[in-house]
Amino acid sequence: MSRRLLAALALALIAASLAKAAEVSPVAGYRDLAARILASARGDRFAWERLAELCDTFGPRLSGTPALEAALRWSAAEMKKDGLENVRLEKAMVPRWVRGRESLEIVEPFPSPLAMLGLGMSVATPPSGITAELMVVKGFDELEANADKVKGKIVLFNVEFTQYAETVRYRGAGPSRAARHGAVAMLVRAVGPIGLRTPHTGATRYDEELPKIPAASVAAEDANRLQRLVERGRRVVLKLQMEAQLQGEAESANVIGELRGRELPNEVVLVGGHIDSWDVGTGAMDDGGGVVAAWEALRMLKKLGLRPRRTLRVVGFTNEENGGKGALAYRDAHRAELQDHVLALESDNGAFRLRGFALTGSASAREIASEIVRLLEPIGALELGENGGGADIQPLAQAAAALGSPLPLMSPLVDGSRYFVYHHTPADTVERLDPEEIANLAAGIAVVAFVVADLPLRLGR
Repeated sequence: MSRRLLAALALALIAASLAKAAEVSPVAGYRDLAARILASARGDRFAWERLAELCDTFGPRLSGTPALEAALRWSAAEMKKDGLENVRLEKAMVPRWVRGRESLEIVEPFPSPLAMLGLGMSVATPPSGITAELMVVKGFDELEANADKVKGKIVLFNVEFTQYAETVRYRGAGPSRAARHGAVAMLVRAVGPIGLRTPHTGATRYDEELPKIPAASVAAEDANRLQRLVERGRRVVLKLQMEAQLQGEAESANVIGELRGRELPNEVVLVGGHIDSWDVGTGAMDDGGGVVAAWEALRMLKKLGLRPRRTLRVVGFTNEENGGKGALAYRDAHRAELQDHVLALESDNGAFRLRGFALTGSASAREIASEIVRLLEPIGALELGENGGGADIQPLAQAAAALGSPLPLMSPLVDGSRYFVYHHTPADTVERLDPEEIANLAAGIAVVAFVVADLPLRLGR
C-alpha cells in the first residue's frame, strides 16, 4: 500500500472519529428533554401570576423594611408548597436607609415643582431645606474646569444617558466630586432614557474624606428645562428638602430552596436574583421578575419530575440595591462549599424576551455552553455572549478563585430596550412584563441549569 493511500486512509479514520465524537456529544442527548421543558412553558402564566402576587401584596421591598421581611417569609412558604427541599432563610445584616419626605422646586425665576427622587444612602438637608443658586454641568470635566464657581451652589450633572455603566458614575461619584469644590447639594439627571418625566433613584456613595451633601435625581425633562434656563442667562434658584436617614443595620435574610441532586448532592448549580427592590415602584422588573424566573425554573423541573445529578439551588438575595450584603452573607456562609459550586447564574437584567445567555468561564466551559444554548432553538434564544455574571454572584466567583476553583458565571441575555426606561422608578410595576416572556426566561434557565447539573463532568472540566 502506497504512502499516499495510507495517509488518505488515516485522514478518513480521523474524520470518522471526529464525526462519531460529535454524534455522541454529552449535550446532544438532552435535546428531547429540553424540548419538553420549553413546551411546558408555552402559554403558562404561573410565573407572571406569582410575580404579580409578590409585587401587589408586598409592594416596594427596600432593605430593612417590614415589607421585604414579609416577602421573604412568604417566598419560603411558597417554595415549600412547590415541593422544593432544604428551604430556609439565611441571615444577613443589611443597612436601613429611610427616604422620608422630599421635594425640589424652582424658587427663581418663577416657583415651580420638579420631579425628583432622593438617591439611596443620601444624607438629609437641614429641616428648613437648602435654597441655593443652580449650576449646570455636562460632566466631570466641565465641573473641574469651573471649580471656582461651584462654592455654595446646587450642582446638576445633566449628562444624557448613553450606557448604564458610563452614565451611572455621575450618580455614584457626583456628590463627593461636587462637594470637593464647595457645592451644597448635588442633582443628577435620571440615569435612563427619557420616559414620562420619571426620575430614577439608585445608590450613591460618599468619599469619607469630603463633606457629605444631599443628592437627588431629577427627571430628564426637568434637567433639560433647567439647562435651557441657565443657557438663556437666567439666574435659577432651587429649594431642596430631604429627610433621608441611615438608621444603622437591620436583620434580613437570603431565601433559599433546592432540588437535591440524585448522585452528587454536594455539588451545586446556583440560580437566582435579588428579592429586594428600591422603595418606589413595586420592583417587578428589578428584580422581582428575575428572581421569580429562577425560582420558576426549579418549580417547573419539580413538576416535570426531573431531578439532575447535582443539586440545583435557587437563591433570592437580599440587599442587592444598596449594599450587596446578601451576596456577602451567602459567600461567607458557604465559603467552604464554593469549590463545589459548578455554576452560578444570576437573572437581573429584566424578565424580557430571552435571546440567549452570557458566560464568564474557560474555553472548555464555553464550548459546552454553546452546545447547551443550541437546545433553546425552539424559543429563538441561541446567543452565547461574554461577561456573564451579576452583582450577587461576583463575590462568590472571587472567593472560589481564591480557593483555586474558578466558578463559571452566567446571566440571561434579554431584550433590554425597555429596561432603563423603568429602572429604579415608580414605573417599575408588573405591567412592564409579559407572561410569555417571563415563562420562556424561566424555561431557558431551567434547561441550562438542568443540563449543567446533570452532565457527567463538571462544566469547564
